[in-house]
Amino acid sequence: MGVNHPRGIVKNLVAIIMAGVLGIYGLIVSIIIAGGVTNPDNGANTYSQYTGWAHVCAGLCCGLSCLAAGGTIGLIGEMGVMATGFRAEINHAKGNRPLPGQVGGGGADDGDEMGGGGGGGGGGAADESSGADENKLFVGMLIMLIFSEALALYGLIVALIVSQSQYKCGE
Repeated sequence: MGVNHPRGIVKNLVAIIMAGVLGIYGLIVSIIIAGGVTNPDNGANTYSQYTGWAHVCAGLCCGLSCLAAGGTIGLIGEMGVMATGFRAEINHAKGNRPLPGQVGGGGADDGDEMGGGGGGGGGGAADESSGADENKLFVGMLIMLIFSEALALYGLIVALIVSQSQYKCGE
């Protein structure tokens, strides 16, 4: 993809960046849980089992929701990269196809990386539709990625709520 169509690289990095955000969600929850753990006070334990299980549940809630979101982001990202590459190849082939009565390519060899351009008679109409096709594909992939990222965001919100419930021993 990057060798034949270098303009598509940035579009294909979106899924990787969104998957990296999932790790940040776990880091946020772990810092909040670590702040809720208390030291024993004068030899008496103040960290109750209730608080401990609430922290375990908060960690599992965030972790499992990020696992589900990561799986969906991986699948969507992989299929999106493959579809974008296939679409770029199809549009590149359209730009190189000679028109009736024309000898040679359709103007794709004028130095433009995406195949097609202002040099020949066959590249103009193919370029206009190729950009629209690739953008439709990217927008659809981006919407699916956003909804799968929402799975992890819901898990983060629930984990933050659950981690705030505490019970101190001796009260």
